Amino acid sequence: MNDMMDLAARVGRALQEKSLLLTTAESCTGGGVSQLITEIAGSSEWFDCGFVTYSNASKSELLDVSPALIAQFGTVSEEVAGAMAEGALANSNAHVALSTTGIAGPGGAVPGKPVGTVCFAWSIERNNHQHTYTERHVYSGDRQAVRQQTVMHALQGLLRFIEQY
Repeated sequence: MNDMMDLAARVGRALQEKSLLLTTAESCTGGGVSQLITEIAGSSEWFDCGFVTYSNASKSELLDVSPALIAQFGTVSEEVAGAMAEGALANSNAHVALSTTGIAGPGGAVPGKPVGTVCFAWSIERNNHQHTYTERHVYSGDRQAVRQQTVMHALQGLLRFIEQY
């Protein structure tokens, strides 16, 4: 947990250096990224809000993810992860967003998407241009291990992403 706290603090410093405000859109992590971020004293300076959108309906209602997109690609897809991050930006005061959607297990696997499949997105609004990057990973381990690896990768990816902008 100490490594994760250190990573969250590094993310906070990087966001502050670039005067960026963060929002999260989480599904399989159930707010784990937001919880870790808000463990950092002073995170209110760089964290706006978090959306925990576990159901497809909440993804559509809170993040404006199209039900047609979910039907076409599935909830656990890079396309939906990207739409979640972009929706979080559109529905917050933040400049940068991260999203997670996946199958933490033990059930929920579908053909082509085994337990441990997680899709990520990072999105930033700069100079009236939105840039979104997505990834798909498959993690091993039990539900807790998948969720912990997902939180860690979401923050590592965010740090790399914001360093580019």
